Order: sequence, then structure tokens, then C-alpha cells
Amino acid sequence: MSYRAPVKDMLFVMKELAGIDAVAQLPGHAEAGYDTAAAVLEECAKLNEDVIAPLNRPGDLNPSSFANGEVRTTPGFKQAFRQFADGGWQGLQHPVELGGQGLPKLIHAACAEMVNSANLSFALCPLLTDGAIEALLTAGSDEQKTTYIPKMVDGTWTGSMNLTEPQAGSDLSMVRTRAEPQPDGSYKIFGTKIFITYGEHDLAENIVHLVLARVVGAPEGVKGISLFIVPKFLLNADGSLGARNDVHCVSIEHKLGIKASPTAVLQYGDHGGAIGYVIGQENRGLEYMFVMMNAARFGVGVQGIAVAERAYQQAVAYARDRVQSRPVDGSLPAAAAIIHHPDVKRMLMTMRAHVEGCRAMALVAAAAFDAAHAHPDADVRKQNQAFYEFMVPLVKGFSTEMSLDVASLGVQVHGGMGFIEETGAAQHLRDAKILTIYEGTTAIQANDLVGRKTARDGGAMARAVAGQIEATERALAGRDSVAARAMLKRLAAARQAFVDVVGFIAGQTKASPNAAFAGSVPYLLLAGNLVGGWQMARALIAAEDRLADDVDADFMRAKITTARFYADHILSKVPGLRDSIVDGAAGVTEMAVEAF
Repeated sequence: MSYRAPVKDMLFVMKELAGIDAVAQLPGHAEAGYDTAAAVLEECAKLNEDVIAPLNRPGDLNPSSFANGEVRTTPGFKQAFRQFADGGWQGLQHPVELGGQGLPKLIHAACAEMVNSANLSFALCPLLTDGAIEALLTAGSDEQKTTYIPKMVDGTWTGSMNLTEPQAGSDLSMVRTRAEPQPDGSYKIFGTKIFITYGEHDLAENIVHLVLARVVGAPEGVKGISLFIVPKFLLNADGSLGARNDVHCVSIEHKLGIKASPTAVLQYGDHGGAIGYVIGQENRGLEYMFVMMNAARFGVGVQGIAVAERAYQQAVAYARDRVQSRPVDGSLPAAAAIIHHPDVKRMLMTMRAHVEGCRAMALVAAAAFDAAHAHPDADVRKQNQAFYEFMVPLVKGFSTEMSLDVASLGVQVHGGMGFIEETGAAQHLRDAKILTIYEGTTAIQANDLVGRKTARDGGAMARAVAGQIEATERALAGRDSVAARAMLKRLAAARQAFVDVVGFIAGQTKASPNAAFAGSVPYLLLAGNLVGGWQMARALIAAEDRLADDVDADFMRAKITTARFYADHILSKVPGLRDSIVDGAAGVTEMAVEAF
């Protein structure tokens, strides 16, 4: 099934909810208003629909391969990557002075959704490169920035992120890769890194590995970790590629999904030591890596939205074509396409509402990121930074869990044909599973939401978000449409449930940490559901206003109907989640370990 980028919905969200016109008022973004966004998104759609999306299924059937220390990507990937890079898409949000286009994250996030919908395996390479660029922009020296970033921006080189080791998954305090200082200021790196996405490939001539390692004699635990640049090929004095560095791929993983994306095991230092260069100061590597991880976490949330959108499009296409049974209301005399059946429509509406709610949540968060970095008022920057940081675990955690549900519904809409690989519906489900795991599992996002984002400030930021939602409720109360009244009822109940949980979390995290963290993932799901519903409420208001102005009536009516569905079928679940968190800790914690 062909992919069609949802440009109209993206532009609606950017204009009506994320405030693209306000973003264009920020210093450095004067040329990045609605018209620019529309032009960029249309061009991005063409590349992804015509070039990258057709490689998605072939990549699943003919994945990356490994032989004699080299990785070969799926046929067509190299040419598609060249078109992607030559079109300037890798540098979309990066600084102009380093070869990028300097566009806001708001526009980049929409484009990132497209490339991930088109081909998740392909899109992982640009995602990791973006993260490496962000880390260097934050902590790299001027020389490191000018040496590495322009080459990554133009796609000549790519980036990778090296955290995980066989004994150190999410617990980075257990990192054993070591770095030995050399007289010339470089380091020799020794160790093994696993699960390194695009750690070896044939798309670009060099790979800039960012590697967590412990300098000999450094403190134990997370305080002794440093971050290093370890290029696949060392550079000559004139910047040209020199000798091969002592970093080698020894295998790639055989995975459930994202099969075209090579996930490498990298061995550093088997032949005398891989040459590395410290980024920033020694022992501050985890701090710098978190910049890369936070960029990647937002990006993975966008991947969830992207896979869900692709699964939704395929399910709709199948439901339009598959003829099975007469409608239950007798409206047609013979068997009809299954899209006429109420439960199929319920599944499709669930998929659609989730995608639109999460897309709006992500793009609104991206606009906050832009304001946090570029607004001239320090207080406004601080407020937007706090809001963005609160949103990251929701975008990552909720959107990826949502993508699993939506991809599973996509298989269900297909019935038995969905369980057969030839239709492609199963690939979305297999691909989506990794999204709840990498860049921090859902539980890690939830722990972040509980500890850093809620308990640390006594729930102040969470309550500030609730205050913004209350303002939307007041706007809904001034309307007399059936859809607005339904949304007001559900949004108010969900917001109150959220406030109840915030009070519980803030009060229990120190007093009874097991009780607070037993409900951490349900709290994340509750908060993500609420924020998605809040954005759909805002979308409902905007769509009713545009409908009154007779602007694109069919689109606006569909948006209103989708928002109403979200209220009645998705937001309505929030109070039940509240009950499981506030009253349900004992059911989680009291079972003796020996009884399992």
C-alpha cells in the first residue's frame, strides 16, 4: 500500500495548535512561517512518498547483511540516502553556519514523521546523526564542531550513539569501556558496545561514533563516565580520510522488526586501541549524552506516531476494498466493504484519533522547544523549557505505546490477512515493538516523569499544565455544540483525575516510593492520554471556528468528529487509570517475590 503524507493535518496542527506564526516571530526564524512550512512539507512529502516509502517492504524482506566485517544495506537505500542528504533534509534544523538550514524543530518534527512513516529502518540513520550533531553542538569544541558537523549535515558522514554494553543496558553506571589518555591529548578506547544502530553501514564514507567510556582512574559509577568521538576512519591534517580506526563491527543482530536497519556489535581496541577524542570535560559524559538521548527520545516518540499513521492508512485502504457481510442496519442489500461495519469503524476511529492526538502533542512540544531556545525573554524561555521537558516522556512513552495498540488494530482490521506477512500489516506491528524499548523503556520514561518531572518540584509543572487545560475547558464551556459539550465533560473529568494522581505521586515518592512507582507507567499513560485529549479539544475549537468561516468544511467536520470520538472513547479511560494508581499499589507490591 502506498504512503501519502498527512500534510493537511500537519499544517492544521502547526497553524492552529502549535503556533507556527508565533514561532516565525522568534529571532532567527523570521523566514519560517506558515508558507515556508507548507512549501517544505510538500517537498518532503514527495521524497518520502516516491523514493523512501517504496523501500519499506523490500527492506523487511531483504534486510541489511553482514559479511567479512562489512555491512551491506538493502538495495536502494544508498541511493535514497544520497537523495535525502542532497535535498538538505539531514540539516533541516541545524545551524546555517555549519551547513544546515536553521529551521525550527516544529518544521523538522513534521518532516521527521514523514520519513519514519515512509521507512522506519531507513529513518533511524538520520535520527542517530541528528542526536550526534546535537551532542556536539552542546559540548563539542569549536574545532570539533567545524570538523564533524558539516560533514554529518551534508550526509558525507553519519553519527552513532554508543551507550549499551553486554553487562550495562539501561544502568550506565556499569559501563566498562575504558579510555587511556595519550601524550598528544587523544585517548585509546577499549571495549565492546552492543545494539548500535547504524554502527556499521555502506551509506556514507565515514561514521562518527560517540562513545561512553571511563577514563583510567576515573570515579566509579555515573560520575566517572566521559564521552568521546571515535571516527570509523581517522582524519588527515587536511581533513581528508586517513587510516581505518581500531573499531570494527563483529556482528549485526537478527531482530523482530526494523530489519533493514543494521544493529551492530562494535569492538573497540582489539588491535592496539581505537583513537578517540574527549568531548567537553572528562567525567561529564553522561550529562552530554543526555542531550543526545533527549533529542532521540522525542524522535522515537515521533517514530511511534509515524508507524501508527502508516498502519492506519493501510487499514483504511484494506477496509475500503475488503467485501464481507451485509451491514447490520440493512442499509445495503448485499455484502459490503467492511468499512461500513460499526466495529471496523470503531477500530479505524481509534487509530485515527490516537494518531491525531499524539501528532498534536508532539508538534506543540516542538514549538515549545523552539521558544525555549530562541525567545528573547528569559522567563518565557524558562517556562517553555520546563513544559518541553515535561512533555518529552509523554511524547516518547505514550506515543510509542499507542503505536503498538494502533498497529495491532491494523492487523485486526485485516483479519486473517493481517496475520499473513504478504499484506505488510504485520510489519508495522513488528517494527513498532522496539519503540517502547530503545532510548529508554516505557518504565524509564515513567520513572523520569514521576521523579524528575513531578516529584522534584512538588507537582508544580504538572499542575501548571492542568491550569492550561482548565483554560481550554472554559473555552469549551462557551460553546453550545454537542461535540464541545461532550469534550468538556470528558476533559474536565480527565484533568481532575490527573490532578488527583499528581497529588498522590508528589506525596508518596519519598514517603512510600514503591507505591508511587508501582503506578508510574499508568501515570504516564494517563498524562499522555490527557494531553492528547487536550490538544484534540483545542483542535475541535479551531475546527468549529474554521467551519463557521466555511474553510475546508469536509476536513473541519472530520476533525470535529475525531475529537468527539477521542473524548468519548479514549479520554473516558483516564478516571479508571487514576483509580488503579491511587488505590492499586498494594496489588502490585504485596506479592512475595518467592510466589512468582
